[in-house]
Amino acid sequence: MALQIIDHGTKEYKEMVELRYQILRKPLGLTFTEEDLAKEINDILIGCFDDDKLEACCILTPAGPKEVRLRQMAVFSGLQGKGMGRALMQFAENVAYDCGYRKVSMHARKTATGFYEKLGYNVVGDEFLEVTIPHYTMEKEL
Repeated sequence: MALQIIDHGTKEYKEMVELRYQILRKPLGLTFTEEDLAKEINDILIGCFDDDKLEACCILTPAGPKEVRLRQMAVFSGLQGKGMGRALMQFAENVAYDCGYRKVSMHARKTATGFYEKLGYNVVGDEFLEVTIPHYTMEKEL
């Protein structure tokens, strides 16, 4: 398993968009717009590869001088529960810290809050709807 930063617009980025679409958007009947993807040009794009095949990904978006927001965390369906998400999160936190960020926040799907809590994230605030499903704001100090 190789964890690495992905450059916007590359072949790997296109694979990342497809993985995110299949896991996060398609089940909800949603797509990405060109505007959505153009906004990611300054984000930190992270992928987890096995034999050059993208199997998991996430995005870190600056949310303030010392805060980054984790977005679009996706692990290929057949690989969920095998430690890949944990490894991806540890890598993302290390990258965020190395870039000077000291807090990671996110809008986590309600079904994923247990996973993030095991990694030290705390729920902040009440449940809310985003992209038609329940979410919680979660955060962690690095």
